[in-house]
Amino acid sequence: MSKNYSLREELTNETREKLKAFSDLSAHLLFHRGLKEHGDASNFLLPQYEKGIHDPFKLSDMEKSVERILKAIKDNEKTVIFSDYDADGIPGAVVLHDLFKKAGHKNFSNYIPHRGEEGFGLSKEALESFAKDGVHLVITIDCGIADIEEAALAKELGLDLIITDHHLPKEILPPAFAIVNPKISPDYAEPMLCGAAVAFKLAQAILAKNNFGMKPGEEKWLLDMVGIATLSDMVPLTGENRIFAYYGLLVLRKSRRLGLTKLLRKLKIDQKKLTEDDIGFMIAPRINAASRMGVSMDAFRLLVSEDENEANILVDHLEKINNERKGATAFIAKEVHKVIEAKYSPYFSNKVIVAGSPTWKPSLLGLVAGSIAETHGKPVFLWGKEGAQEALKGSCRGVGEVNLAALMSGVTSGVFTEFGGHTLAGGFSVSYESVHLLEEELECAYEKLDMTAAVEPSWIDRKIFFSDVNLRTLSDIEKLAPYGVGNPKPLFEISGGRISEISFFGKEKNHLKLIIEKENGGLVEAIQFFVTEDLLKKAEPQKNVSLIGHIERAAFGKFPVRVRIVDII
Repeated sequence: MSKNYSLREELTNETREKLKAFSDLSAHLLFHRGLKEHGDASNFLLPQYEKGIHDPFKLSDMEKSVERILKAIKDNEKTVIFSDYDADGIPGAVVLHDLFKKAGHKNFSNYIPHRGEEGFGLSKEALESFAKDGVHLVITIDCGIADIEEAALAKELGLDLIITDHHLPKEILPPAFAIVNPKISPDYAEPMLCGAAVAFKLAQAILAKNNFGMKPGEEKWLLDMVGIATLSDMVPLTGENRIFAYYGLLVLRKSRRLGLTKLLRKLKIDQKKLTEDDIGFMIAPRINAASRMGVSMDAFRLLVSEDENEANILVDHLEKINNERKGATAFIAKEVHKVIEAKYSPYFSNKVIVAGSPTWKPSLLGLVAGSIAETHGKPVFLWGKEGAQEALKGSCRGVGEVNLAALMSGVTSGVFTEFGGHTLAGGFSVSYESVHLLEEELECAYEKLDMTAAVEPSWIDRKIFFSDVNLRTLSDIEKLAPYGVGNPKPLFEISGGRISEISFFGKEKNHLKLIIEKENGGLVEAIQFFVTEDLLKKAEPQKNVSLIGHIERAAFGKFPVRVRIVDII
């Protein structure tokens, strides 16, 4: 096989007996996701909201935060909801916005920083403007835990700062009025909530003290936003997060949110059948596109809009800027490919790819770096420049066993002015004076990396035949949805077929479609979006074929079930 695949073992009679109430495939998938007892498996397949939701007052400083917010509502104090600009922070901002409106708080506003000009988290300039404007209370969503100097300034300016965040703190905590964060809450059972989920826990706690005339359970309508964020932010879809993802999708399918329903119509998504893939590939990219193109507030305004004309305009605008984002990303990608060809060919012995230009927009470089890393199988560091900012900013993406955080930590002190991230993704800033050293420093750091750690294989759940690609198999798979981190979409090795037809689709004809003839008769459709040259070489007409892929429901065409190709073997 062309990648590091491993096949999961079949269940023993003893383990199968414990899961005898479930179909053979369901039992197999459940067991290999750690659900080895009947009760655990049943709770996973049919999660119960009331049983799965934890007490919000177990979160750090929750009682203190609720008291302060209720006072602000009662006294009509000027309040700012300050959120991150991504598909976690923006939905989280909507959660608190909607709650404040329901509570009758009229003296509040939402603030989302400009991604390029202000960057991530609190800024001193924003806090100073709030103080001048008579703001008393600032509540962060999905940011703030690392902003120690900014929190100190807020205190100095007389602003009460409540930080709600889910990121890891630094060695010391910001001197805020209160900090609500599952990562610093030892009594809270789910440390891996996303930012919008933390905002929802705050809403739950507020309503527990004062329901403002809302009916019991009415806050569940806010789960549409929590669902989008949970499924976008790569948190493990287990425990309370599964509750938020599962019920978030249920609410999304019924949501009466005007802007959201119009966006779904524009994207030709059947709201009643909306899935995690629709969020990951269609909705979240458009929310994120707003910040990448400098108009984060437009995504927020769409999600809170109650005016039909405004919603229509914002939907069209978001679609326009998403297309602009695609065009700008494609242009940068072409330029990067030219740099790679001129700089590294013909031998390409470098371990790390480094490229940059002051004309490249930093907010788009993560998308490009990911594509380049996948194509070349090497870590990629790309830098650009935003407006009048002095520092050059960049993004990096990795592959395989290379830990990007460790790689950047190995660079000589002073080359990066800032850096951060995790194993496969990160960001950095570098000065004009040091940027020419970056490639050499990363190459040296790479040579010193500990590469002995075992690479986690891509797990194949089971070997099946093309005759098994049917509605019965799909039904078993869909019972475990939604899929994501911690609950990966089942991956199969599928054999027993022959390629009878090869075609391409999409505006640029860069998506592959195979029609597979089963051994026992009948046809199966298999597709791959943005087909790679390496995979295309393996797709030969009339060839017996085995695929690595996922089984999914097809929204269009004559085949109700199809294979999403991962690899051809």
